[in-house]
Amino acid sequence: MNVNEVVTFVDKIVFEKTGKHLDDVQAAVVQGTWERRTYDDIAQECNVTKNHVGDIGAELWQLLSQALNEDIKKTNFRSTLERIYIKSSENSNIYNINGTNNYFYYPQTLNHSHQKTQETNINTQSKLSHHDLTLAPQIIKFHNRETELQTLNYWILNQTTNLISILGLSGIGKTTLVKRFIDLHQQKFEVIIWRSLKFPKSLNLLINDLLNTCQQQPKATINDKLKQLFDILTNKKCLIILDDVQNIFTPHQFAGKYQPEYQDYQTLFKMITETQHQSHVILISQEQCPEMESLDEELYPIKSLELSGLENIDILKNTGLKDEDTWLNLMILYTGHPLFIKTIAISIKKIFNGKVSEFLAENELIITQEMQSLFSQIFHKISPIEQQIILALSKYNQPISREDLKSRLELSSTNFINGLESLQKRYLIHKIENDNILFDLSPLFREYVRNFCQD
Repeated sequence: MNVNEVVTFVDKIVFEKTGKHLDDVQAAVVQGTWERRTYDDIAQECNVTKNHVGDIGAELWQLLSQALNEDIKKTNFRSTLERIYIKSSENSNIYNINGTNNYFYYPQTLNHSHQKTQETNINTQSKLSHHDLTLAPQIIKFHNRETELQTLNYWILNQTTNLISILGLSGIGKTTLVKRFIDLHQQKFEVIIWRSLKFPKSLNLLINDLLNTCQQQPKATINDKLKQLFDILTNKKCLIILDDVQNIFTPHQFAGKYQPEYQDYQTLFKMITETQHQSHVILISQEQCPEMESLDEELYPIKSLELSGLENIDILKNTGLKDEDTWLNLMILYTGHPLFIKTIAISIKKIFNGKVSEFLAENELIITQEMQSLFSQIFHKISPIEQQIILALSKYNQPISREDLKSRLELSSTNFINGLESLQKRYLIHKIENDNILFDLSPLFREYVRNFCQD
């Protein structure tokens, strides 16, 4: 058993008993206890007190004891679950929680004799033999994305959606959302492979990697390799995640233009939507691929999920910040962006001793160094035409109409329209639909551009 399987198992039990999934501190207690860490270590990591972690642990052990009919404590948590695991393997059975249909699968489980189980569950040994999550992040906290998670669940588990893109600004929570889905549902897939394109490789090398992970010897030509890959996608239920997809696109051009050496990725993405199979590919990106756009979603098995900022102040709990009645103002000021909230919370703790009211009294939108670094990368990667549009928009505190914006720029209609569309694909400008369509920058990006990009 690995730690992700354990967290998934406990989450199922908690959900069955309470109707709620593990929260961040509960998940950290399960993980930390499995890794034989002290409550003090777990408390420091979660920014809560040791007593609070102890209380959470006591509630979990009591709940698990009732569900599993075992006397579970922190001291025997790991050994008890390992014993259940071994016992289940020896009996060639599937462990069932309180007679419900929430099953926990073990790698050594063999085919069950009952037809219902055969129809419901794929042989687990086959399932877990090709799970490669080495490059996937470890999730400690998961905040306020239940709606998006349910959408992802529906597209993958209830629909035949072969290609899904998770889109939004860097740090908005795209990778965390996908990993949370995997932690909850990894037993439902025979093959799960997570790959990052932060430093992209050619499509040929990527397919070699995927085939090797599935223990297949890649053939000589790219066409033969693609056939091998799609045979796997057809015969096995697979989930393949490609993170940081924006890195295969060309800098200083409009969004979604492939670099020449990665142009054949476009062929792969089209094949995923046009070829019949039972698998799913998730693309995580800061900008939209051309293949993800469709005028009729009913005709193509593709979906795009665009993430925006969080609205719930729960993200600030256990951060050490004070003046809870002002937290919503802080969330609004920093657009609910998880990374921005994290970096500004650190500054408030260091400079204002955690007093949010004193920070807000400065009455100035502070752009931290981490924000500056992120915005700098974004601004200097976009095309010169997009930069002109951004600079023009930054001069206004209010949204501006398309006609007024165009009148302030010396751009052809073609360049202007393409630039606006590209900026929307990068989630740098917002379209506001009223009686007249208006365009606007986020306040944070506007402040950055005004202070650091005017030259």
